[in-house]
Amino acid sequence: SAQLLKNLYPVLGLLPQSRHSRLGNKIRQMHRFGKGVSLPAAQRYWRWASFAGEAYPDSLLLNPVSQDEYLERKSQLTKFVKEQGDINDVLRNDMHLVLPNDMLTKVDLMSMANSLEVRVPFLDHEVVNLLFSLPGHYKIDKYQRKKILKDTFRQMLPPELYHRPKQGFEVPLLSWFRSELKSSIMDNWLNEEYIKEQNIFNPAAIAELKSRLFSSRPGEVHAQVWSLIVFQHWYAKYHQ
Repeated sequence: SAQLLKNLYPVLGLLPQSRHSRLGNKIRQMHRFGKGVSLPAAQRYWRWASFAGEAYPDSLLLNPVSQDEYLERKSQLTKFVKEQGDINDVLRNDMHLVLPNDMLTKVDLMSMANSLEVRVPFLDHEVVNLLFSLPGHYKIDKYQRKKILKDTFRQMLPPELYHRPKQGFEVPLLSWFRSELKSSIMDNWLNEEYIKEQNIFNPAAIAELKSRLFSSRPGEVHAQVWSLIVFQHWYAKYHQ
């Protein structure tokens, strides 16, 4: 429950958090949800959609961005999430934020790179309009998610699929960063001397990320490091 997460939150931060074990991942998820459970709806959505807290960019950058600019942008990106709304608000915000900027972009780029045509029939405008006309409890409850989709195809698919837990398409970034990509991270992308020469990132913050990367409580650090690696590739290609 929400109250239980609030009470456990200080303790969860002391326990090992990792995507690479069932227990560690459960602790990571509980810690992540515990951070946002007491926040207003839009703030909670923003926190759970992020891989770091709001203080992270300021600590990472030598020259932080304007807070006014950031807050205005944040307000626009969460404008569909209402305080007294339901799951439909979250879905509507995801449709404008997550789908075009993350999921559909990845599918489009990777399918075109491999000469594949991908269709998204569930995004047909008539299907979307119909589903947004339905109340949120038709779609999700404390026992089951994607209720309509599962019930629609229940007679056509094997019964074990109906109760199978959700399984994402995770790339094993943490394992790669700790093994074959370790030298590239330490000696190239996030090398201390290079970071100082670049004069964009706070060397102390980068050192802390590298320390967490190889600790027993990495949390979401793999996502933070990955975003830095992508930036460093872009920077090396266009600004050096």
